[in-house]
Amino acid sequence: MRKLFLSLVILMVSISLFAGGSGESKSAETGGEKAISDYKIVLILPGQVNDQGWNASNYAGVVICNEELGTNMEFVENVQPADFESTFREYGERGYDIVMAAGSQFDEPAARVAASYPNTRYMIVNGANASLPNLSPLFPREYEASYIAGIIAGNITETGKFGMVGGEANQAMVNLMAVYGKTAVEIAKERGFADAEYNLAYANSWSNIALGKQMGEVMIDDGADVLFAYANELGLGTINAAIERGKYFVGYSSDQTTIDPDVVVASVDFQFANMYKWAIESFINGELPGGQLYEVGINEDIFVPIYTDNIPQEIKDAVDAAIAEYKAGGKDLTALF
Repeated sequence: MRKLFLSLVILMVSISLFAGGSGESKSAETGGEKAISDYKIVLILPGQVNDQGWNASNYAGVVICNEELGTNMEFVENVQPADFESTFREYGERGYDIVMAAGSQFDEPAARVAASYPNTRYMIVNGANASLPNLSPLFPREYEASYIAGIIAGNITETGKFGMVGGEANQAMVNLMAVYGKTAVEIAKERGFADAEYNLAYANSWSNIALGKQMGEVMIDDGADVLFAYANELGLGTINAAIERGKYFVGYSSDQTTIDPDVVVASVDFQFANMYKWAIESFINGELPGGQLYEVGINEDIFVPIYTDNIPQEIKDAVDAAIAEYKAGGKDLTALF
């Protein structure tokens, strides 16, 4: 009887130790169990969360994870290039489970730091370096979003001339600009603008609003009647140029139609909140192995067109048809790079 009693005690202790509780998940890094709210997670942003562009779109991921998953995810905004590595090291030293950063410019600094903190998972949005087991770059196929924007631009132009401003000529930017410009020009030519063309310039800045406005004005002077910018705060200056000159602007990365719906007549919203929720939840559940690149885009409904009343139904229908065709595998956008 004594042996039976001891066996029962051991069994009950084992059940007590290993039974999972509500709100707890297994850590992919440690194998232990803890509440989702106890995971230490931070997002590093290159600009301000109120830029109505790239930073705002990524900050939305913090909000949805905290509200819907129950995380206590933090964020740091306006981190400058000189501080990238030191910021990564700081959170590695503090034992954070996940350090995220928004932008391809963080890719190599994270790779240089990650080996020193193997228990911290570094996730770079728009990154590509997955050379270490604790690197998990998340790559939104932004050229798919610029494809949608290009369809809108090609259908609203009244001159066949397009002005485009990029913050920096990294490969992802070069690709998305090529897809946007070539798509817009193709559609404009189909509409009868035989000399349709685009004018592309890079600012080598993400925050100089005055420069963004100046670049937009130059493009308008050169004949552009539809402007497009992907340059964080700098892009707000380009929008201001369109507002002052009475030209169209196609918003990108967030809903910029709220700035001036008569000028920003449509936007392609990056609903990165869904991507962040998926990535964080997958990591916590042990379903996001490191050392891999994860891509998302149109097929995952990350890019959503938003219209004002200035966009007629036939243009909306054209966008819907193009998205459906793309999902069916009917177009290879990489051929436009």
